[in-house]
Amino acid sequence: MDDLKKIIANNISQLRRDNGVTQLELAERLNYSDKAVSKWERGESYPDVATLKEIADMFSVTVDYLLQAEHVQEKVKRREYTRKQKRNRFLIAAISCVLVWLIATFVFTSMDMIPQVRGGWLAFVYAVPVTAIVCLVFNSIWGRPRMNFVIISVLMWSVLATVCLTMLTLNLWLLFLVGIPGQIIIVLWAGIRK
Repeated sequence: MDDLKKIIANNISQLRRDNGVTQLELAERLNYSDKAVSKWERGESYPDVATLKEIADMFSVTVDYLLQAEHVQEKVKRREYTRKQKRNRFLIAAISCVLVWLIATFVFTSMDMIPQVRGGWLAFVYAVPVTAIVCLVFNSIWGRPRMNFVIISVLMWSVLATVCLTMLTLNLWLLFLVGIPGQIIIVLWAGIRK
């Protein structure tokens, strides 16, 4: 049994390091504490079957892979696959963000062609929070959960700026004071451990 614990410990540790994931990030993705992940990697305990399956799916391997001591050939293929997968995910997210700006450019040029319509430049202002939402969605699905707090901060401040710039004549600059406690809440929320 101790041999199995060591094998699982080595495989989890190796997969985590190969994929550039910290113990804390792995723990957050699995809804465990980083202490539990540390115990797994030291071979003091091992995760239950459902968690092993979740770890295997996360790193694109089989549960058998986690239970085997030797798997040289699979390791090279897996590393190459995860690099391609990360690259493809980044490109999909980048294309989506650029698409938001393409739409904003189209709206701006369309509004600029009509002489009676003003404020076409606001299309670019609205594109900033929309881009933040797109980044938040893709980062929540594929990215690092810790990065969400930065994206949420950008989203909050860009929404406040958008409201102020949309209603310039009302002089709503004091609205940015709402952002201060909002930012404090986001920072405190980032400190909560699962």
